[in-house]
Amino acid sequence: MPGGAGFPWRWLVPGVLVLAGLLVWGIMVYPRLPHQVPQHFGSSGVDRYADKSVGTVFLPVLVYAGMLALLTGMASATLRITPVRDLPPGRQTSSLVNRPQTAQGALGLARAQLFLGCCLGVTIAVACSLMWAVEPPAEGEPRTGMLLLALLPSALGTAAVLAAAFRDRRPGSGRAAEPGAE
Repeated sequence: MPGGAGFPWRWLVPGVLVLAGLLVWGIMVYPRLPHQVPQHFGSSGVDRYADKSVGTVFLPVLVYAGMLALLTGMASATLRITPVRDLPPGRQTSSLVNRPQTAQGALGLARAQLFLGCCLGVTIAVACSLMWAVEPPAEGEPRTGMLLLALLPSALGTAAVLAAAFRDRRPGSGRAAEPGAE
């Protein structure tokens, strides 16, 4: 790999553990779920139900598995792209490719992408806690606040990716001087 950075497997482990936990939890709770399970939450709580089936109950787990696989692929691709600092002198780069400045910057971004994957899993776990409730909520029990709270891990993971990208772009991070720049 360019820059000699290996894949940060330790950063993938938490996301895989969240995925495994969701799968085990879903398998354990499935037999006790009511015949209809919540499928959509609006501002006043559950506004759509679906008949219980393996597909409806485990859809969030499958979506998370896909997101985690996609983010793992993105992290791998981030580590495989040649950083700006390692390009041969005079080589043109496409403005369509947002290359990391250094191999260390690429590693930081790959780690942040894997952290985002874990954060998305926590968000889905909170949603599953509402969808997989064995007992229906008490009348008037608000659940919207919990759903808004569920978005915090995703926001934290997104902030980590943005911070890694901006950290790599700050002056002195290895960016070659632009021609004509003083």
